[in-house]
Amino acid sequence: MTAGPAYENGPVDVTACRAVPATPGRTPAARGFTLLLTRWAAAAGRLRLRVLDERYPTAVDFACALALLALTAAPQHRLLAAHPWLTLFHLGLVLPLGLRRRAPYAVFGVMAAVAFVQWLTTSGMPADMAVLFALYTVAAHCPRRRTLTAFAVAELGVVLLMLRWGPPPPYGNTLAFAARLFLLLSGTTLAALVLGLNVRARRAQLAALHQRARELELQRDQRAALAVAEERSRIAREMHDIVTHNLSVMVALADGAVYANPHAPQRATAAMRQSAETGRQALTDMRRFLGVLRADEPDALRHPQPGLGQLPALVAQVEAAGLPTGLAVTGSPAAVPPSAQLTVYRLVQESLTNTLKHAAPGARAQVRVDCSAGAVELSVEDDGRPLRAADGHSGQGVAGMRERAAAYGGELHAGPLPGGGWRVAVTLDLGPRPADPEELTSG
Repeated sequence: MTAGPAYENGPVDVTACRAVPATPGRTPAARGFTLLLTRWAAAAGRLRLRVLDERYPTAVDFACALALLALTAAPQHRLLAAHPWLTLFHLGLVLPLGLRRRAPYAVFGVMAAVAFVQWLTTSGMPADMAVLFALYTVAAHCPRRRTLTAFAVAELGVVLLMLRWGPPPPYGNTLAFAARLFLLLSGTTLAALVLGLNVRARRAQLAALHQRARELELQRDQRAALAVAEERSRIAREMHDIVTHNLSVMVALADGAVYANPHAPQRATAAMRQSAETGRQALTDMRRFLGVLRADEPDALRHPQPGLGQLPALVAQVEAAGLPTGLAVTGSPAAVPPSAQLTVYRLVQESLTNTLKHAAPGARAQVRVDCSAGAVELSVEDDGRPLRAADGHSGQGVAGMRERAAAYGGELHAGPLPGGGWRVAVTLDLGPRPADPEELTSG
């Protein structure tokens, strides 16, 4: 052994001062991992207890009551063994806590009655603190009037306790000690009351937040339902315009082919070819429209929607079906947005389809479109006599046209002309439309 210089306590062993290598379990990384694991276990334990408390509240309360029963019986186990009848007070002061959340006010009343009988017959017991747990439960679950009543009963118990048992003998004549003891007991009772009120206020706040969240979810679902209904209405209008128009043309061509077949087979063949072409066009329009709705249709966006440039083809299709139609487009169609052009196209298509369906043979139609920088004026007139005495052009198609016109601030006018025939007129406003209030608030 190598001895170092002498100090007060004798020589120092130098070899004993050499650094000892740290064990692997004492490295900072290992200590950090152990601390993290301990915190995770504690958090998991708290979560498990919270789940148990939510699912089985009565079982948890009885388990806590049994634990409190054991803790309060330990300091006076000899007294309870010598006087078994005191066990009844001990059980009556603790076991009712197992039902504290089922009937908090009744449990407090039972425990207060047991405590009063104990005050009349024997001395204080550690189990008396269970009354504070009952008071806390009343404050956390019962209305304010019952809470104040329970607090008054608990304070009365404190006063009775001071009058019956008072301070210990060495301090029996000390008024200051009695006052401090009374303040301590009253402060404990007040603390149980305040803690229960705080828990109730927090629970009410959480309930309000949950209710607000449910209302927001309901509003979100309602907005989604309105959006779905609007989209369904738009799809229904598009499908009505596409299917009704093309089927009406095909029916007219087929009827013409049947009529012309005995006398002019060539004209009948041309009519049937035109009908087949119309059917193929209808399939193309349907595929284009449904392709926009399908996410797995890569070529859907490559097909442009019909507009003013397709009006001549529409007029030619109607003429082939037997309705001579004139078309006059004035102004600059390039200044009209594509969505407005689609609206004009659908309005003309539906108007001519109604003429095909409801006007007597020999009718003629005229389409006029006037394009300007701020508006589009449209009119479709025919001179045919209606097949029915009623307003033959009324129906779902006219309602759909009114909805289309209203989207651009226009009011559709559809009705018979004085000299016979039918007229549809509307003016679409192309100016800046007022912004949606939701967009202004979200921006």
